[in-house]
Amino acid sequence: MSRATRSEWHESAGFTLIEVLVALAVVAASLAAIATLIATSVRGARAVEQRVVLVERARAIMAELPRRDELSVGEAAGEIAGHRWRIAVLPYPIGLSDRPKSTWVPRAVVATVRSPSGAILQVHTVRLVRRPSE
Repeated sequence: MSRATRSEWHESAGFTLIEVLVALAVVAASLAAIATLIATSVRGARAVEQRVVLVERARAIMAELPRRDELSVGEAAGEIAGHRWRIAVLPYPIGLSDRPKSTWVPRAVVATVRSPSGAILQVHTVRLVRRPSE
């Protein structure tokens, strides 16, 4: 190469300040988008974890319900591992008094579990109990 050609090559080699700033802006925008995505994923994972803990507590509470012959209409409350719970056993709301007498009577059971952070899970189920002797 001639001296002039080599000089021209050195002048055009590398990046200008504007090109570097544009590249940095593109990298910063990409990193900001990735950080937003990670933050959203972390929040979602925490919400799922909190929901799983609530479901586990509700299952533990429902597993400890009294036996059929001991399940009576009323309410109970307590706390398990920092989670407050309340159980309500109610007469089943559909008019079953018109139906022929059966040995079993349905009871609506509503379990409410509140986490220390304030999230609430409510589980509704039906349990059959023996009809009280008249």
